[in-house]
Amino acid sequence: MPGILDSVDQRTRLAGHNRLELLLFRLAGAQRFGINVFKVQEVLPCPSLTRLPRAHRAVRGVAHVRGRTLPVLDLSLAIGGESLPEGEGGYVVITEYNCSVQGFLVRMVDRIVNLHWEAVHAPPKSAGHDSYLTAVTEVDEELVEIIDVERVLSEVVGVRGTLSEGVVGEAHAEAVEQVHVLVVDDSSVARRQIRRTLEQLGVECTLAENGRLALDMLRRWADTDDPRLARTALVISDIEMPEMDGYTLTTELRRDPRLHDLYVLLHTSLSGVFNGAMVEKVGADQFLAKFQPDELARAVLARIESVSAPASAA
Repeated sequence: MPGILDSVDQRTRLAGHNRLELLLFRLAGAQRFGINVFKVQEVLPCPSLTRLPRAHRAVRGVAHVRGRTLPVLDLSLAIGGESLPEGEGGYVVITEYNCSVQGFLVRMVDRIVNLHWEAVHAPPKSAGHDSYLTAVTEVDEELVEIIDVERVLSEVVGVRGTLSEGVVGEAHAEAVEQVHVLVVDDSSVARRQIRRTLEQLGVECTLAENGRLALDMLRRWADTDDPRLARTALVISDIEMPEMDGYTLTTELRRDPRLHDLYVLLHTSLSGVFNGAMVEKVGADQFLAKFQPDELARAVLARIESVSAPASAA
C-alpha cells in the first residue's frame, strides 16, 4: 500500500484534539475492522513466512522485513474467526504495541478514515465480556469494529503480570493504604493488568472505561465531596479511548479548578517520542509506555512517596 503512511506530521497534529485516524481492513468476511494509524508502521503484501515450531496457532510464521525478523499473526484466527487461507496473498500490517513490533495478516486493506473520538463508542453490551472489541464506530453507514489488540497480544504473546520481589518490597504499607488511584482504559485486559499491579502494591483503585466516564466520575466526586477524590494520588490514563481520549481528559482536568492539581500519568502503547511532546502540550505530569509492570509500579510508588513525604514532615 504505497503512501498509506504518508503525511505523518499532519496526523500527529490530530492528537490533543480528540481525533484519530483508523486504518480500515477486512479479515475472513465482509466485516470492516480498524486500528489506530499511530500504531501502524507499514503495510505491505504478505511476504514469504517461515513457520515456527510449537508457536501459538494464531502465529502464521515469521517474516524478514527490512533487515529485521518479526512474528506475523493471523488476526482473524486470533480473534476467534476463520483462518485466512494460505497462498491467497493478503497484506501484513506491521504495528508497534507495548514496545514490541509484530505483523497482523489481513485479507484486504481498505483505507484510512479521520474521525472524532466522540463518534467512537464502547462495544454494545451484546458483544459480551469475551469480545475482542475495544470500540465500534460507523463509516459510510457501515459498522466498523475496533480490535482490542492488547487482548490479542496478551493471549498470543503473553504479558508478565507479576511484580519483581524487589519492587513489591519498596511499597510502604502505611503510605499505600492512604492513597487511591483512578485507572482509565478502554481495554478490559489493560484495566485488569493495571489493577493487578496496584493490588500487588496494596493500592486501592477505581476503574473507568474511557475519558468521558472518568471525567464525569471525578466531577461527581467533587460535587459530593467524595473522600476518594482527596485520596486520589494519581490518574493513570490510556490515550486512545472512545468518547474522550487521554489528552482531552487531561486538558479538561486542568480546566476545572477542583481537579486542576490531579497528577496525570499517561500510560499507553503509542510512540514514546511523540507522546513526550504531547505530555507537555496538554499538561500531563508523566508518560509511561505500556506494559512493564515493574516500571508502572515504580512510577506509582514514586508518586505516593512524593505525596506522603509532606504529610510525614508535618
